Amino acid sequence: MIMINPHTQDLRSQSIHFLEQSPVQRLQILQELGIGRFKFLSKIRLNDENIDCVMRFLQNPGQMKFPNLSGANLSELNLDEVSLIRGNLSEANLQGSSLLNADLIFVNFTKADLRKADLRGATLNGTVWLDTLVDECQLGIGNGLTQQQRKDLQLRGAKFNYLVDDN
Repeated sequence: MIMINPHTQDLRSQSIHFLEQSPVQRLQILQELGIGRFKFLSKIRLNDENIDCVMRFLQNPGQMKFPNLSGANLSELNLDEVSLIRGNLSEANLQGSSLLNADLIFVNFTKADLRKADLRGATLNGTVWLDTLVDECQLGIGNGLTQQQRKDLQLRGAKFNYLVDDN
């Protein structure tokens, strides 16, 4: 069993150690820390951006109500049906990721990279899109965006799918 002590001085080493584990081992650690609902952390790659991200989660897991993923590299991941309500995804790299049917209510996407990401079916009420890269980002029609947001995102290259795809 791998234990992580959030009170140890070298939180960076612990975060690297966490990211070196298999997805199954990571999920077990997250469950032991009481943050198993953030199972997407079992899928992220070991790199500097994600070390910083994991450090925020391990530093005080008992206080992790809303996920802080600012600057994280979540590119090319399957994050379908993830719940990141009130999450901070500012400057996060979500390029090419799948977030089908995700709960992204009140998420901050400021300066995030969502190029070629798939957010069809995602709930996007109250989201912030300031300077977000959205070229070829797939969005659905009934996803909680305001008319102004929809128009702005479309002008910046986002694609809206008006037909439901059951595949």
